[in-house]
Amino acid sequence: HTGQNTQQHIHEKLIEKAKEKLSTTSLSVSEIAYTLGFEHAQSFSTLFKKKTKMSPLAFRKAFN
Repeated sequence: HTGQNTQQHIHEKLIEKAKEKLSTTSLSVSEIAYTLGFEHAQSFSTLFKKKTKMSPLAFRKAFN
């Protein structure tokens, strides 16, 4: 119904949760990545940047 495949839908949800954690907690990017089930923080950062056009740290700075 969303026009997205399963993986895209999961990625959207992960990015939503990541944005929430980046803006409301002081957890490190690595801690957030592991909390969301990523084995490597770099994979998380790459996905986040691909989806939002900014790094997790840049997002946090822009938000605060």
